[in-house]
Amino acid sequence: MMKNIKPIVADADAIKRAADLLRQGRLVAFPTETVYGLGADASNPDAVAAIFKAKGRPADHPLIVHIADIDSLYDWASTVPDAALKLANRFWPGPLAIILPKKPEVPLEVTGGQQTVGLRMPDHPVALALLKSFGGGVAAPSANRFCRISPTQASHVSEELGDAVDMILDGGACEVGVESTIIDLSGSKPRLLRPGHITRQQIEAVLQTELLMPLVSGAPAPEISEETRAPGMMAVHYAPTTPAMRCPAEQLPERIRQLIAEGKRIGLLTYQLDIAETGQIRVLHLPEQAANYAQSLYAALRELDNLQLDVILIELPPQTEPWRAVNDRLNKATALHL
Repeated sequence: MMKNIKPIVADADAIKRAADLLRQGRLVAFPTETVYGLGADASNPDAVAAIFKAKGRPADHPLIVHIADIDSLYDWASTVPDAALKLANRFWPGPLAIILPKKPEVPLEVTGGQQTVGLRMPDHPVALALLKSFGGGVAAPSANRFCRISPTQASHVSEELGDAVDMILDGGACEVGVESTIIDLSGSKPRLLRPGHITRQQIEAVLQTELLMPLVSGAPAPEISEETRAPGMMAVHYAPTTPAMRCPAEQLPERIRQLIAEGKRIGLLTYQLDIAETGQIRVLHLPEQAANYAQSLYAALRELDNLQLDVILIELPPQTEPWRAVNDRLNKATALHL
């Protein structure tokens, strides 16, 4: 039976011990402003392989390397264009990952076999303290099973990974709540690969150019073969085990009546509708502002998923630019049950 590792308050002593574990090739879960990451020494192929084993993640899915400062870009990237420095100086530390051509010595285990590497400087005091104490890059996808709901609290990591992780640093709930924006600067033109808290417009304002956009708002992201692969680009991702479906607000009352008539136990995520709970329906209300909704989303999905319901209904959010990251995550979380 899987034993859950208990989270440890991320004080100075715990951070020092976590850095020591990373040097030994062990796995450490730690908080960032986006979600909790499952970290390993990015220069150690065996340690990186342990991440894939713990998550059940395919080996061709690249990881993001977390670094402590902007200068560390030069330790991992073979070229650092002006665009990367402009973005790093504007948004780091923060929820933006930049993809650049990798140095030859960067392990292919980190990059999913590609000649590019994703880099980011997280905006969380625990993550930054860990990186500085460790003194190197830490490869860290979200600290959950592959394609499952990302963890935004230390307890979520314990539930998901049990004893597959050697230490869990508890730094409280994540402030942003969805994964970082990913911008690819390895090609001839900058491309947005994954939307996040930092928006397309913010990036374009810094770069003074339009981004190429492989993602279509309101539809699952396509699998990309000829272009750079990046985390979170699969059509199905961030998903609960309970069947989940998005539904426009005007259709929700009738859909709920149908499911109740069928004897289904329902979970409902809503941000506008006022629907009363009954013995058959559990209702969670999320904030009406996109950023606050995003911060609460994964914890709410996980709460409903743990209730052993028959279905989770999600009130369809606005299909507008501020909601792009939220809609991207919900599209992928519900892709199997559209």
